[in-house]
Amino acid sequence: MAEAQLFISQDEFTCSVCLDTLTDPVSLHCGHSFCLKCLTDCWDQSQVCSCPQCRHIFMLRPELKRNTLLNEVIKKLKKTALTPPPLQSQNYASPGDVECDFCTGKKFRAVMSCLTCMASYCQTHLRPHYEIAAWKGHKLVDPDRNLLEKLCEKHQKFLEMFCRTDKTCICMMCGMTEHDGHEKVELETEREEKQKQLGATQSEIRRRLEEKEKKLREMRRTVEKMKLSVEIVMGEHEKNFTDLIHCIEEAHKKLTENIREQEKREMEKAEGVMEQLEKEIEELKRREAELKELSETKDHLHFLKTFSSRCVLPPNGDSLSFTVTADFSSEDLLKELSCLKKSLEKINQWDFLPLTPSDREAPIFTLWPPEPQSRDEFLQYFCPLTLDINTAHRVLHLSQGNKKVTCEWEKANYPDHPDRFDHCVQVLCREALTGTRCYWEVECSGDFMMIGVAYKGLSRKGEGSECSLGNNNKSWCLQCSHSQYSLCHNNQWTVISAPYSPRIGVYLDWPAGSLSFYSVSHTMTLLHRFNTSFTEPLYPGFGFYLSLNSSVTISHLTPSDH
Repeated sequence: MAEAQLFISQDEFTCSVCLDTLTDPVSLHCGHSFCLKCLTDCWDQSQVCSCPQCRHIFMLRPELKRNTLLNEVIKKLKKTALTPPPLQSQNYASPGDVECDFCTGKKFRAVMSCLTCMASYCQTHLRPHYEIAAWKGHKLVDPDRNLLEKLCEKHQKFLEMFCRTDKTCICMMCGMTEHDGHEKVELETEREEKQKQLGATQSEIRRRLEEKEKKLREMRRTVEKMKLSVEIVMGEHEKNFTDLIHCIEEAHKKLTENIREQEKREMEKAEGVMEQLEKEIEELKRREAELKELSETKDHLHFLKTFSSRCVLPPNGDSLSFTVTADFSSEDLLKELSCLKKSLEKINQWDFLPLTPSDREAPIFTLWPPEPQSRDEFLQYFCPLTLDINTAHRVLHLSQGNKKVTCEWEKANYPDHPDRFDHCVQVLCREALTGTRCYWEVECSGDFMMIGVAYKGLSRKGEGSECSLGNNNKSWCLQCSHSQYSLCHNNQWTVISAPYSPRIGVYLDWPAGSLSFYSVSHTMTLLHRFNTSFTEPLYPGFGFYLSLNSSVTISHLTPSDH
């Protein structure tokens, strides 16, 4: 009967120890086969008899006998390999192709690479690997220009395993020596695991990309709305001032200049945010392209070697935001202008806050409506507040429905939370104040208290200035003691002298960029006013510096309170 033709490759009968075709093959109970000499030498050098491939341990050293059937198959396979494959039409190597290392002059494209010779061959120069007996056992693979990366530097063996313990690619000899006892898997198995992580990273990048692009679109719409609002407001002012131009010429000039200045500054802030968003989008797209290219590569070794450096999310950075007061006017101003003929002297006495080079964040103007004067006027803007227990330092105890905070020696059993202050003795409120006017009062008791506001990005962990109210560019605060008051923002301190009052009023005009602190008794006494330009919602907060038995109570107010 005619012999059946073999359709299998000689590479499928390779010993995983010597990486050559099996010689005198022996098979273990676990199903793996090795050269008789390779396996004998391996066991002679080790105190434990285990399979070099799956690490199965044999309590008694098995008697090794040659697998006659497998030996006959390998003999027939070697005979069929004596006939070299037919020559195909050769092509010169083009950019991106692997060139033949043995061509002189213009090089042909390589059709195979040899891991034994560490060289690549065209169809012609590959013939000796099929004709010369000493070369027939060489390991041939698809053309690869990175052959050296596939060999172990120590043993010069093919890298075909991944050590999860040391997170590196290793050869079989490494697995039996310095990586013995480590968790090892095949390259394909580790590639599958890393591919899942890669997919998760790609999904997160796509999500961030969509988020940034959405924010950029919203920013552009906001800028257009701002431009339109500026033009509408300017038209209203031109119409009103036309009738009154002779008596309010100076006020009209100042108002126009300040509105234009506000538009310029808002545009500059918006352009800065958009530029940052565009950079982040460009970086995310670049990362996405790199990960897509890495995900599609068929080279497991190249994938695993570059995975750690590539599969890392770029820093997300702080959440960019830009809030614009779309209306540059108000109903109160329009009403005031309609009866301006009767109020010319009052209007001319109103203060315009000048822009100074040293005050980059000064508010643009405070023409409308003026800051409240009496306590009843302040109470029209009363804002109820509640302390956020998830931010409270553990020596701070909340009571009265989270309206009162007291500093005590005994620590509260609060759970861990990313928003909790772990060193600075502080607590923030739950309410985010933005885009409006707000007023609240607190009753203080003790030797030392801090009353302030902060952006959500105020750091919560550690003892640095980035966490403490007033000592950074994300917070503003008033420090109260029986001897004096101190104001602080961005670690810039101002000490003021004023009679001590246990009741402090705080007035926030977010659109105008004004934060005022008042001493409240039978009258309202202004202690200090911060003038800036707020870019994010503000959270009221309180601090103590371990001033034991000190407390702050948020007052419940109504317009009828006096």
